[in-house]
Amino acid sequence: MTGTDSIEIRAGVELPANREEIRLHTADGLTLVGELAMPLERAPVATLVTLHPLPTAGGFMDSHILRKAAARLPALADLAVLRFNTRGTASPRGTSDGAFGEGVAEREDVAAAMAFVRQRGLPNPWLVGWSFGTELALKYGLEHDIAGAILLSPPLHRTTDDELRRWNSSSVPVVALIPELDDYLRPDAAAERFAVLPRVRRIDVEGGRHLWVGESQTRRVLEEIVLAVNPAASPLPTSWSGPQSGTPAGAAAEG
Repeated sequence: MTGTDSIEIRAGVELPANREEIRLHTADGLTLVGELAMPLERAPVATLVTLHPLPTAGGFMDSHILRKAAARLPALADLAVLRFNTRGTASPRGTSDGAFGEGVAEREDVAAAMAFVRQRGLPNPWLVGWSFGTELALKYGLEHDIAGAILLSPPLHRTTDDELRRWNSSSVPVVALIPELDDYLRPDAAAERFAVLPRVRRIDVEGGRHLWVGESQTRRVLEEIVLAVNPAASPLPTSWSGPQSGTPAGAAAEG
């Protein structure tokens, strides 16, 4: 393969980006491990701060939708993608300090990620939560200067109605992708729970499942993220004919 041959964008494809291993430091003294992926030749137009699914059920920074967002969207949509393991969570990148905090102590993890965004001057940060990560976004997102929030398969187990109502007083957009066949919150139930937040843009995804398994569901999720964050980059291409390599992750940086 030459440097300009076209390739189909599928599960294992990692498109060019500047990838940097990072460390985040929480106010309660923990170090969290993560990665920042940036567009190769341009400044990002926006930043995805990703919050992974439940670590006690196998969620981590490499959960597949988040990993594929980092693999594709810096090149395809000029987005910076920040992924990290919340406290006590392990992945091939490493293990973050601490222990699972039931969504309470993780308030400090979200704050550490947003502090890193500010320190680096990363533009227009959107929280992208998946499952448990949506609870963190809804509980703590309004404590920070964010451009918006995207909720993938929100279970709304830990988020109270009062916490949902708080978002009505903000102009920050909230987009929720509700899988038709979700294990926890399907469209009818989501309509009831989100009734207290009428301005949420709820997208019911026909045939969708909680884990968004398969390339068609992956593409649907990434497309909806880009439509919300950088619609000029939509629709996303299904093949790539640009350069085939970027900058691999180097020495870990502090944040």
